[in-house]
Amino acid sequence: MKALGPIPSGFGAVDGVLELGGSPVTRWVEEAGSTPLFLYSADHIRRRVAELRSALPVRIALHYAVKANPFPPLLELMRGLVDGFDIASGGELEIVRGAGLSLAQVSFAGPGKRDSELQAAIEAGVTLNLESEGEAARAIAIAERVGVRPRLAIRVNPSFDLKGSGMKMGGGAKPFGIDAERVPALVRTVIDSGAQWRGFHIFAGSQALDAEAVADTQAQALALAAELAQQSGVPLPHCNLGGGLGIPYFPGDTPIDLPLVGERLAAQMAALPDVLRDTEFCIELGRYLVGEAGVYLARIVDRKVSHGEVFLVTDGGLHHQLAASGNFGTVVRRNYPSAIATRFGAPVAEEATIVGCLCTPLDRLADKGGFPRADAGDLVAVFCAGAYGASASPSSFLGQGPAVEMLV
Repeated sequence: MKALGPIPSGFGAVDGVLELGGSPVTRWVEEAGSTPLFLYSADHIRRRVAELRSALPVRIALHYAVKANPFPPLLELMRGLVDGFDIASGGELEIVRGAGLSLAQVSFAGPGKRDSELQAAIEAGVTLNLESEGEAARAIAIAERVGVRPRLAIRVNPSFDLKGSGMKMGGGAKPFGIDAERVPALVRTVIDSGAQWRGFHIFAGSQALDAEAVADTQAQALALAAELAQQSGVPLPHCNLGGGLGIPYFPGDTPIDLPLVGERLAAQMAALPDVLRDTEFCIELGRYLVGEAGVYLARIVDRKVSHGEVFLVTDGGLHHQLAASGNFGTVVRRNYPSAIATRFGAPVAEEATIVGCLCTPLDRLADKGGFPRADAGDLVAVFCAGAYGASASPSSFLGQGPAVEMLV
């Protein structure tokens, strides 16, 4: 029997059924009219933001990375909770515009921005995080042509990365950002163009559970920001320190020590050099804000036994939860936290593999986990589904189509 990932705190049961948003999930399935279904808990997100506000220095603003989950009702909730939004495409720009967000609070990073995306962002007043000298030249030329003074920042490719991170975004040759030693010259080019100089974006990695590593990386980012500001010879208006805070997905994972991160960052803020005295700082988080707030529900349509092994076949699968299937960047497949939602809290009775409805052996949501006895009609829950789920999975594969999403 293989271990399952840890179910996030805050989930209980109502008459043996998983509860979310104050009601059993069967209520939300009935309201949605079908499964599969992504449920996102507004209360969980509010609590997570409150925890961050309490732990972090007041001077640190909080930005939401839209790529983690661009569901419009969730963005509307975030509008009242965070200080800014970070996007990664022209499509996300239209999503945040449609959600009624203030575009002056939006920044745009990404190494392959098309001219049409640059123009749309410039005309909307979005801050562009420039990823190369070539992108800078294109942005400046487009701004001159359309007669708008652009808001330009520089994404820095630091020489360091976030140790232990699940996804390294800095250190060595990268498609992201401009190598640190070339940044001061580009700062002067941006300022000489007449653009609004908006500062640095320094993102070294993500999905780390080691608080010491996160704190060390933030300290290195602050030191680099000070060095580059000094070399550039101009005040640094703003610095995005990136994110990095991870959530537990797999057996043995434990939550990051958020108070330690906050304490270390507060000490760093108290000892800033003069060159950063008036700089505004933010951290950019996506998964950490919404990941544990989401649950993916699929209904068991068949229970079968093959060579003595139990398979619970659902109407969902990797086309909605690519990461949970182990096909989104993991080298060795490990089980996400999962449960039988309609028998939540019942004792383990058997070893079973939960699979989806696709014609591929890759379509596994849980492999040989321990579960209560479940049958056709029961609901399966996959936790940590609030980030990189619905929008990061191939929903059109085999013509299956997207799952329903609800914020409750």
